[in-house]
Amino acid sequence: MPAKVYAQTAEFERKRIASVSELETGETVAFNYPWDHPNAANFLIKLGKPAGGGVGPDSDIVAFNSFCTHQGGPLAGKFQADPGVAGPCPLHWTTFDLTRHGMVVSGHATLGLPQITLEVDGDDIYATGVMGLIFGYYDNSVDPTA
Repeated sequence: MPAKVYAQTAEFERKRIASVSELETGETVAFNYPWDHPNAANFLIKLGKPAGGGVGPDSDIVAFNSFCTHQGGPLAGKFQADPGVAGPCPLHWTTFDLTRHGMVVSGHATLGLPQITLEVDGDDIYATGVMGLIFGYYDNSVDPTA
């Protein structure tokens, strides 16, 4: 069953990302969505504790865009398992809480990380949409690959 989503979500074609059974707590899986474009770089993670928008048996699997919403600093590899945060961003030190829909914990960003909405079908995890604006775009419906 898909997680309840309370924010505006841009829906896209469903894309398989990973298998629930292959995820290790605290390890990230990189993927591009909704486009096959560098700005659509995201990470999927099993946090080991329930999270807003989380899917799976423990509601702890979430996914987010990999760029800081302040000035687009790269967050890949900046995950801290114990509090469940991404960051700090190497540009201005923004940190995001992955258990609370990617909201800002500290730093210059004023918008949370765009969360990738997920569905679980059997053992497969699918991306289905994006909550929040991907950095560098005025509208998530603009496909940079077109």
